[in-house]
Parts: sequence; C-alpha cells; structure tokens
Amino acid sequence: MNTYNEVESSPPNIVLISDRLAILPEFEVMRGLFSMMDVRWLVFQGDRSRFTPRQISGLPTGADLFTIPKSARPDAVLRQLRSLTRRPQRVTKSERSCDSQGRSRTPFRAMVTQITEPRNCVQSDGKIVLIGASTGGVDALMTVLSKFDQYCPPTLIVQHTGERFGSSLANLLDRNCPAKVHLASTPRGVGPGEVVIAAGLSSHMIIKQFAPLRIDFDLSGPVSGHQPSVDVLFRSATKYADRVVAALLTGMGRDGAAGLKALRNAGASTVVQDEATSVVYGMPRAAAEIGAAEKVLPVQKIGEMLICESKKRRNRSQEKQA
Repeated sequence: MNTYNEVESSPPNIVLISDRLAILPEFEVMRGLFSMMDVRWLVFQGDRSRFTPRQISGLPTGADLFTIPKSARPDAVLRQLRSLTRRPQRVTKSERSCDSQGRSRTPFRAMVTQITEPRNCVQSDGKIVLIGASTGGVDALMTVLSKFDQYCPPTLIVQHTGERFGSSLANLLDRNCPAKVHLASTPRGVGPGEVVIAAGLSSHMIIKQFAPLRIDFDLSGPVSGHQPSVDVLFRSATKYADRVVAALLTGMGRDGAAGLKALRNAGASTVVQDEATSVVYGMPRAAAEIGAAEKVLPVQKIGEMLICESKKRRNRSQEKQA
C-alpha cells in the first residue's frame, strides 16, 4: 500500500527490487500493479539468491522482469537500466503474447481465484452492487472482485486515488476480475458483467436512472472532502434502495458512512469491512457506529455476500408482506 500511495503522484519508469522481496507473495500484487503501468522490473540477485524468475506465477524472465547480479559493476547496471524501455502495448484478458524467441506465454494473473457460484443463491432479479473504498482499497477490491464472475450484477465503485492513477487502477482490476472493469469517464449504461470504477476523477459518479442502469456525473465540488465521493454515489441510489447491495471497505475518514446509512434506511442490504482486515478502519468504523451496516465481515467474505444478496429474488419489503 505504501508503493501504491507513492506511485499515485509519481509513476516510475523502472522499478529496482531486492531478490529478498521478489520471493515474497506481496511481489505478485506489486508486479500486477506495475504491469498495468507498463513499468519494467530489475531484480538484483546475490550469489546465493533463492529467487528465480519462474517463482513468479511460473513465468520466465521476459517482457517486464529482468535480473542482474548484485556484484555487477555500476556501468553494467546503468547499461541495463537504459536498455529497459516500456512495453509497446498492454496485454488484455483475451490476448496472448510471445517472448523474444517467439514462444507463446500466458499473461500474468495476480490474485485470480477460481470463481464458483455461491451456495444457496438464486438467479438475479436486477439488483446492483455499490462499493466505496479508500486507503487500502486496491487490495480489498481485488479480493472482493475475485468472487465476481462474468455474469455479476452491474457494479459501481468509488475509490479515492490520485488524479493520474484511475486508468491504471481500472486496468489492474480488469486483469484480475472475470467481469469487465471500466473507468468511469463519460455517461453510459452499465449492464450485467460490468464493473465501473470512479477513481481519479474531478467529478462525482451518480446513478441517473435504474432501468436500464445508467450513470452520469455531478460537478458540484468535493463532498466529505473527496471528489469523487462515496456518499454522493450512495445517496444517488436511495430511490432504488430495495434493489441495491452496498459495501464500504477500508479507508480513512467518514466518506460513505452517511450514504450507506441512507441506503440501509431506504431498504438496501449493506455491509462494511471489519477492523481486522482493514488497512485503515476509518470509513467502515464510522458507518458501523451510526448503524449503517447490517453486517460487518472480513474482506475475504464480502464478495460472496454481495453476490448472494444480489441474487435473492425477493427484496425486504416483499418479505415483510409475505
């Protein structure tokens, strides 16, 4: 998360990394992040290094991962640095690429888990999913969206991030989610199997109409200290609350708490991330303290909960009538 916060304002041209870090699980997440930014890695290997390129999801040294001995002369290191340029194009979900010898290789997948249909759930009746996140949200969103499949309900996300980072974040999530992830940029419709994320915008994403679902943008200025704001998105959905499932994830401050409370009061299903799995337990705590959350769950269980709730046929008002 420190890396994520740093590159928001100053994207690197190249990353130098110790072989000791390269063998840790965290490296795969970081490599996925920089892969979306077309950044190459240079790993410094000691004589007794345990790191091998094949430890990274079974891939050999290739398009974005290079190694050099720690004992290399400074001029050799400089030559290697100068030779590493950005890749000419990104690899999408459906594409494959070749290495310098023309051998086909599978694109890197960070934190992709097998998608299974949640138990005891029935078919969707047209509900939508709303998610808000801030500090620590990248890892949290990757975990939550790993439970979504290509038929997931229409999903709208607000993630607090730097102005220049939105596109890279959307691409990173798209690579790691079977659903199609788009950056919110223009008014558009959103259908099943689509996730739209508002990140790094100078406006608020709002729901303009529900059937069919369509988003628009509000230029009214920062709300709860943020633009885009989770509160603004949540409040725009209150008139459709009985068809909404909403989650508030890790983050600093209170953005989203009042909006989640308004959604719950209007009949939405709501959940917040628990303290143990939150990087910063600010936004979820604020929501829990004002009674905005029906459930408080670890982040590993939130994705499945969102899918299950979105696929329940009868909303709360119908259950009360029955």
